Amino acid sequence: MSLRPTQPLLWVLTLWALLGLSASWWKPAEEFWRILGLVFLVVAILDAVFLCLRKGVAAQRRLPGRFALNVEGEVTVRLTNLRKRPASLQMYDGIPSDSEAELLPWSGRIKAKGFTDVTYPITLKKRGETWFDLVHVLEKSFVGFWGRRLLIGEEQSTKVYPNYQPVLRYALLAMEHRQEQSGIVRKNRAGLSRDFHQLRDYQMGDSLSQVDWKASSKRQTLISRDFQEQRDQSVILMVDSGRRMRVMDGELSQFDHCLNSMLLLSYIALRQGDHVGVLSFGGTERWLPPVKGAHHMTTVLNHLYNYETSPFPSDFSEAAERLLRQQRRRSLVIVLTNLRGEDGDELSEPLRLLRRKHVVVLANLRETGIDQLLEAEMNDFDSALSYLGALDYSAEREAVLKNIRSHGIVTLDETAQVFPIALANTYLDTRESI
Repeated sequence: MSLRPTQPLLWVLTLWALLGLSASWWKPAEEFWRILGLVFLVVAILDAVFLCLRKGVAAQRRLPGRFALNVEGEVTVRLTNLRKRPASLQMYDGIPSDSEAELLPWSGRIKAKGFTDVTYPITLKKRGETWFDLVHVLEKSFVGFWGRRLLIGEEQSTKVYPNYQPVLRYALLAMEHRQEQSGIVRKNRAGLSRDFHQLRDYQMGDSLSQVDWKASSKRQTLISRDFQEQRDQSVILMVDSGRRMRVMDGELSQFDHCLNSMLLLSYIALRQGDHVGVLSFGGTERWLPPVKGAHHMTTVLNHLYNYETSPFPSDFSEAAERLLRQQRRRSLVIVLTNLRGEDGDELSEPLRLLRRKHVVVLANLRETGIDQLLEAEMNDFDSALSYLGALDYSAEREAVLKNIRSHGIVTLDETAQVFPIALANTYLDTRESI
């Protein structure tokens, strides 16, 4: 608890000082000035004493179960007046430093023995676990000369998840059997990618290869075999968490764009009946063993929400060796990174090593700024230099991708705006090769 003078007290002191200046010119007013000063002093002291002795207020904060990155949520703080007189308060919640809450601070009056709920919107700008500090309350004294600063309530932690709204949007579309509206294309599979599901009556349009002649001879009618896609595949998401992923692309870093894409892909794969595992490399080395079932989407979320990038370079060779030790079953391995032109041999050899045992996809998140430079008009010498630099950068990267594709590795090279849907389509196109 701490006391601080309020503006009314400062105005009174200023007025008293001006009166003192006048009294120095007019002697009869000097005695009045001294008495007035003594009265002000006594009132100010008593006002401070009564403020320190009286009961204050209590605070209780209610947080939502979780926050989404850069998505507005609501926090409610209940302020309870513990004394028998109304209280005039100013409140500022102890929000995390990397957040925005435009409606704070709050000012108001609470009736005697009453309470009020202060609800304010807040946007959290950093993913992972974050903390709300104590509630800051400034309470005015009876006369109004002093303010008492209190730190009340308790510290609370909350989780800030990646913004997985695209996942929810896809879920709604899928339930309405309108996957085509989300841009995710569901393609027919080759015969080897399907498992026998059931026998059913022959329908017009069924191919002769579907007819089960043995069952047809017993039933004396044509019987067709019904197939379903292979299930129980394994998908491993290898995400680069090194310094190259710290580049900002719009409001989010490239790493956060990758996490959003991974969530969408995980949702689709789990709904398909596949296993999903996650391995990170590049300073943050974590491993989520493959999980199966749509209910494990929460497991994936809780594993990914506090992933962070590091300032260290990424070691692709070490990551490939670690994955081969962790995942022995043949899987679809998707490596998510931001490719550089100088990555040639450093990246190609680890991918070829993975290719011996797994189906490998290199998913490169291309910087939006490079495309913008290539599409911009060249009006002066500087813009021409920027264009040529971007062109050379893109050519080096394309040469690396071409070399990687020559070794039977599927590549994806898209910007953040289309990366999630492109990654999902690539998964559906390649899972039959597992």
